Amino acid sequence: MHKPGWPLLTLPVYDALVKARDAGHERLDVSLDLGRSMHPVRVDPDRWHADGAPYPFPQRCKDRTIYHWDGESFEVVSRFGTSLLKLVPTDWGPPTFEIDGIKMLPTSKISPFEDAAAKVRLIEPRGKTVLDTCGGLGYFAHWCLAGDAERVQSFEKNPDVLWLRTVNPWSPGSDDPRLDLRLGDVSESIATLPAASVDAVLHDPPRFGIAGELYSQAFYDHVARVLRPRGRLFHYTGSPNRLTSGRDVPQEVSVRLKRAGFTTEVIGDGVLARLGR
Repeated sequence: MHKPGWPLLTLPVYDALVKARDAGHERLDVSLDLGRSMHPVRVDPDRWHADGAPYPFPQRCKDRTIYHWDGESFEVVSRFGTSLLKLVPTDWGPPTFEIDGIKMLPTSKISPFEDAAAKVRLIEPRGKTVLDTCGGLGYFAHWCLAGDAERVQSFEKNPDVLWLRTVNPWSPGSDDPRLDLRLGDVSESIATLPAASVDAVLHDPPRFGIAGELYSQAFYDHVARVLRPRGRLFHYTGSPNRLTSGRDVPQEVSVRLKRAGFTTEVIGDGVLARLGR
């Protein structure tokens, strides 16, 4: 079943449709869901058809942009509330997203989807209740569910990000009862969670300059409170250049986590921590 906004167009797909039309080819296979699958398309001189429905050729498509069908035309998958949010294609298929032009997920060396899979493996989700603090596009949640987590409690504070998830075919749907996705600021909501109620935590906050409260000692103390003994935490920190930023964020995070009762290990672009010794 297609997500709302299907079909999705990117510049390579648009170019393939136009090339087929100009060459007089009537049929081709393209991906209309950002690489999740290939789809047969019939091409006419003035429109193209998918799943029996006709669609116009947009006048143009921009690079680094995803377009969705709103019932009348193809529009950019973006929202502007307090910030400009935009779903952005990658060479890997699964998209990233930007907030005011700042990329939220790593894409240069690995698919953001596979990057999430590797990080989820660090907390070993099978049979566990997992707290996903900053839900984003839901890639952590997807891999927790695929890894047989018992329950995933996910928070996302930006309603426009939740809208991006409804369009993104790589984001998990809302039909899995194990996923409890809530609109809310985890820096505030975590205080309402019961003590020792989760087995693992995935923490992928925006950079420190945007969301310093999610790097605070008070927040880490709450994380320790809601985790069960020996529970695991993976904390994405990124890899800021200490020579240019003047800060060692992974080390700062590790110091605060140790104060909260964790043992820590810097792994890749984040910190893996365990509660207790």
